[in-house]
Amino acid sequence: MNRQAYYVYILGNRFGVLYTGVTNDLRRRVWEHRQGQGGAFSRRYETRRLLYFEECPDILSALEREKQIKGYSRRKKLKLIRSTNPTFRDLWSDIA
Repeated sequence: MNRQAYYVYILGNRFGVLYTGVTNDLRRRVWEHRQGQGGAFSRRYETRRLLYFEECPDILSALEREKQIKGYSRRKKLKLIRSTNPTFRDLWSDIA
């Protein structure tokens, strides 16, 4: 049986704005954001740098995790990003 993975991700821009999203195709979705084809918030604030992502086993856990992260304070989101990406580098090359 082919297992479908889902991802929760955090994008940022050069001014420090953060965007949290969920997808079943991380490469495609981040590429869309980078092309300016993300949602209205992402387009407006140009959140195109992939700063954090994690894999979830199913859509329900991914949506729950996204909701949890969106509820975090900015400080807690930054701490989460630093836990796997201490230099805040764009992780696009890791998934492309």
